[in-house]
Amino acid sequence: MIAVAIDEDLEAIRGHSEGITYPVLMDPEHNLTELYAISNVPTVVWIDENGRIARPNASEFGTDMFVEYTGRPREGHFNQLRAWVRDDLVPADADTEIEDLSQDEIDARLHFKLAATARHSGDDAGATRHFAKAIELAPFDFTISRAAMPLQGEDPFGEKFMALMQQWVDEGAPFHGIVPPRS
Repeated sequence: MIAVAIDEDLEAIRGHSEGITYPVLMDPEHNLTELYAISNVPTVVWIDENGRIARPNASEFGTDMFVEYTGRPREGHFNQLRAWVRDDLVPADADTEIEDLSQDEIDARLHFKLAATARHSGDDAGATRHFAKAIELAPFDFTISRAAMPLQGEDPFGEKFMALMQQWVDEGAPFHGIVPPRS
């Protein structure tokens, strides 16, 4: 098991990964989110030892940090993982087909990359413009909207994020992948 953080702040990742006993990698370029059509975090993809996807993108949790908010404790997912590892049993939803990214979502990811590149090269106006366009195209893709917050000096758990979360819930909590039922 490995975790992949889509962040560029190594110190923030260190803080969030304290106590985690498996490797935590960083993907500041968001390559995995594009490869697996991940639009929200956390997302779990089960990949077997042969590189085959055993269960596609699922909204799952590795801790109970947000259980009051989500209504989903980690233990149910952990039990599914144990059954897969021990007995090669996958949940019934493992054959769910995940939709490809829409053209707007693809374009949003390109604008996000342009924004990150502009930011790294000191072009703040270009970064701001491309972050805004990315968020306009895919407002509920948290790998974009929430990931852009710390890159723009905003708190990714602050008021703006909480307002975005409420909008996301009001829109039916769109997600690329399997969304398990709330407990």
